[in-house]
Amino acid sequence: MARMPDKSVDLIFADPPYNLQLGGDLLRPEGSKVDACDDEWDRFDSFQAYDDFTRDWLAEARRILKDDGSIWLIGSYHNIFRCGAILQDLGYWILNDIIWRKTNPMPNFRGTRFTNAHETLIWCSKSEKSKYTFNYRSMKALNEDLQMRSDWSIPICSGGERLKDDGGDKVHPTQKPEALLYRVLLACTKPGDVVLDPFFGTGTTGAVAKRLQRRWIGLEREPDYIKAAKARIAGEIPLDESQMVTMAEKRSAPRVAFGQLVENGMIAPGTMLQDSKGRWKAKVGLDGSLTCGEHAGSIHQVGKGVQGAPSCNGWTFWQIEDAGTWKPLDVMRQRHLSNLS
Repeated sequence: MARMPDKSVDLIFADPPYNLQLGGDLLRPEGSKVDACDDEWDRFDSFQAYDDFTRDWLAEARRILKDDGSIWLIGSYHNIFRCGAILQDLGYWILNDIIWRKTNPMPNFRGTRFTNAHETLIWCSKSEKSKYTFNYRSMKALNEDLQMRSDWSIPICSGGERLKDDGGDKVHPTQKPEALLYRVLLACTKPGDVVLDPFFGTGTTGAVAKRLQRRWIGLEREPDYIKAAKARIAGEIPLDESQMVTMAEKRSAPRVAFGQLVENGMIAPGTMLQDSKGRWKAKVGLDGSLTCGEHAGSIHQVGKGVQGAPSCNGWTFWQIEDAGTWKPLDVMRQRHLSNLS
């Protein structure tokens, strides 16, 4: 970081060591060992050593951040409060704290504490007067025309997204889900912006940035992570220009926003939807918005607009091609809920 030019990056996403202070192995009830984060890079001799490390890299981050740039820092209860105080001491201006609520957290195997089901992200501008980027309408579209709240329900990284080594073990103990980075980058950057991740790990930030046509810089010192990140990002395909359109600026069951299906990869930007009779076709935008001729907005708004109706349930009105047949969007919503379960 010290070799990077002043005011050269638009956004920083930082997932620094958490200083977990793990004492001994963590075991499941049947005796098997939990693959927890006990790597050397997460160990510090004292809180003071961790604070000094944090202050050093955050000072460099502020130097290389553009005046109207912003920074996101994610952490757990072990470190997030110390990081927050240092952010303020260095002159950053806190805009929001975001609670990432994990829909599938690791249980507390010892039964001695509450299950750790969330992490905290702190979003800051470089200063109180910074004119930072916030794509408000894209966030609203992603959340089905409701203001995006500061509590985000997103699953932890698992399944095919979780990188494994040749032995079947996790390459990185704290790999972040792409859906989380998708939301951050869509909220606070524009195509062509430079995104820096000073704790690159296995390259989640780089993969999502490449897909969204943002430029990225990743800093990482662990050889195994670098190898995995390079291979992962090389296989990422950027979205083409027609898929990069977003909204211009201007319950009993769990609620699912259509944008969640886009950010988790279930429905790709650029996908074409149609009504049951094939009268209207609409294209899915990067932020979960639809466009159909002169109509643009949520699945409900566009469905209402093309029909000239007072209201519309977009989940049942719009259909998507799935395995060669056209099915109501609600099928995808139910599939998403089933995956969460």
